[in-house]
Amino acid sequence: ARFESTRFPGKPLALILEKPMIQWVYERVSKAEGIDSTFVATDDERIRCCVEAFGGKAIMTGECNCGTDRVYQAIKDYPCDIVINIQGDEPTIDPKEIKKLLEVFDDKNVVMATLKKRITENIDNPNVVKVITDNNDNALYFSRSIIPYDGRCKADVDFYRHIGIYGYTKEFLKTFVNLEPSIHEKIEKLEQLRALDNGYRIKVIETLYESVGVDVKDDIAKVEEILRLHI
Repeated sequence: ARFESTRFPGKPLALILEKPMIQWVYERVSKAEGIDSTFVATDDERIRCCVEAFGGKAIMTGECNCGTDRVYQAIKDYPCDIVINIQGDEPTIDPKEIKKLLEVFDDKNVVMATLKKRITENIDNPNVVKVITDNNDNALYFSRSIIPYDGRCKADVDFYRHIGIYGYTKEFLKTFVNLEPSIHEKIEKLEQLRALDNGYRIKVIETLYESVGVDVKDDIAKVEEILRLHI
């Protein structure tokens, strides 16, 4: 969770139904089966104080180039096998989806995993990251462009949105953050492409979960409407 945000500064502390957004995320993540510990990784004392005030645990990090670097800074000395990276602006996160991601790591060949959801709208939107996978549900590519491209009839093609929740083995997370940013990562501004460009596999699980993040202040009302149905 970062305090600075171009479009919505301080959003982790924004009130949603009278609770800070980061508290909603923390409490929902903590309900996921299989999660032993939940931490907020942050570089801002205001966020740390807020988390500790509602009884949560926070870990202060230094300057980071990306979210994955922040996660590794937070857990590098913590005894664990699997690390799940949840964005701090996902107050509607479903604990069942976290469990689903954890279960993928029963396969010891999996070192990194994430989620996808079939979409029929906003396919042209570059802010909606698309993903294509092989027959074994491993990612082939992530892009802000339309993939796969079908110039004949898009109705015959299934398009999938990438849901930005990640799981890693701790061992692979250490490897990942020590890799140089790759060419496709720089072009697309998608850090997961660093893994693919270096020959690592990312398992991608399909979900029906609709991710509703908070990017701007206007998203608060939408999220509050969703949460009222579940509390």
